Amino acid sequence: MKRTVLLALTLGILSACTVGPDYKRPEVPLPSIYRGLDPTGSGEPGSLGDLAWWTVFQDETLQRLIRTALDQNYDLRVAVARIQDAQAQLVATRSFQFPTLDGAAQAPFQATAGDRPPLTLDNSLIAQGGFSLSFELDFWGRWRRATEAARADLLASEEARHIVLSDLVSSVAIAYFQLRSLDLSLEIAHETVGSRQNSLQLVRLREQGGVVSLMDVYQAETLLSGALREIPDFERQIEQTENAISVLLGQLPGPIPRGRALGTQTLPPSLPAGLPASLLERRPDIRLAEQQLVGANARIGVAKSDYFPRIFLLGNIAVAGGVANSVSFGPMGIFGIGPTMTVPIFNMGRVGAGVDSAEARTAEAAARYQQSVQLAVREVSDSLVGYRKRREARQEQEKLVEILRSSTKLSNIRYDGGVTSYLEVLDNERQLFTSELDLATSQRDELLAIVQLYRALGGGWAQQ
Repeated sequence: MKRTVLLALTLGILSACTVGPDYKRPEVPLPSIYRGLDPTGSGEPGSLGDLAWWTVFQDETLQRLIRTALDQNYDLRVAVARIQDAQAQLVATRSFQFPTLDGAAQAPFQATAGDRPPLTLDNSLIAQGGFSLSFELDFWGRWRRATEAARADLLASEEARHIVLSDLVSSVAIAYFQLRSLDLSLEIAHETVGSRQNSLQLVRLREQGGVVSLMDVYQAETLLSGALREIPDFERQIEQTENAISVLLGQLPGPIPRGRALGTQTLPPSLPAGLPASLLERRPDIRLAEQQLVGANARIGVAKSDYFPRIFLLGNIAVAGGVANSVSFGPMGIFGIGPTMTVPIFNMGRVGAGVDSAEARTAEAAARYQQSVQLAVREVSDSLVGYRKRREARQEQEKLVEILRSSTKLSNIRYDGGVTSYLEVLDNERQLFTSELDLATSQRDELLAIVQLYRALGGGWAQQ
């Protein structure tokens, strides 16, 4: 009993020895606040990235489209399958920490014919069945480190799924806002065509009455053709955008339902950015890079364990019996157990090269992790200044459109009164049409900037 207890304690102490470095998160310099942050909102608590996507995007039709994409998108299905694969790999790797027990049975029959020595068996049937045991004593932590790496791979695959979720929510929202922008542009083009057709009729009547020259008719026709030319291009872009959204939804290309108009989309009351340090826990791409680093670090221990002996405990227990030369025997018991050890002596530097390779991959993973943090901070900073400046541009564009509407109205009054030529009307009409289309683009860009900021802050991957 004393020897058994001593042996158990010795094995416990040896099994607690795990070679290789323990993981420690690398130091990454972070700013106290983001560059590009609006000074008026720098003191707001929380972060836009903490909000659920259905809180940020309040268009009910857009919410239904996002839910459909989360249920049917094929990229998401691929990500789920990879998680299942990683789960199976973890179970398989962890199983090496435990004994393996196999059962086997055999009953070979042997017969001998012709001249033979007196002691040769004429025939025999020997049956045997039992169990075999094999167990590698994990003295150096080979399989514990391998399990640690497999667990990190599983967590990395889960974070990869979160990345797909975030990208999918953002992609559907971006494509939907682009679609509503194209709808608005097409509507503006149709309204402009209708207005210019009426103007053309009036100019023709004036030309027939000898009030204006034929040149005014040509200029009015030029205005109408310019607006008509835009309609097919907008219709093409609308159908192609619908096709892109359909693929995101996991469906064949088809029409997409519409909800709120572009100018009536509800925006969050505030867009706080939060602290840069919170990105380390919120952004799935950073967490993915960290889990890849954890796995690479654990594989250093797996590689270093090859420097040390590997000890296996092998055993078997069986029963046997049979008939030989018409004489039966058995049953009889068979039992055996004993250790087996392999010791690395010479392998031409293979083990050392494996360790060097694992350390190099860990250094690469650490650099990628640090780079992912820097890129995340840059994306947030870019998104903050992008939203702020696009909002300012949209506000100025609205002012310009109002000015041009007034100018166009005045130029038409002046033309009807014979004060100016149709060239002034032509110039103002062209500028107004272009500015109205630019306003639709500015409204779209402001919404897209919110989507990009939301994604950059680590939002969008929560599921309802």
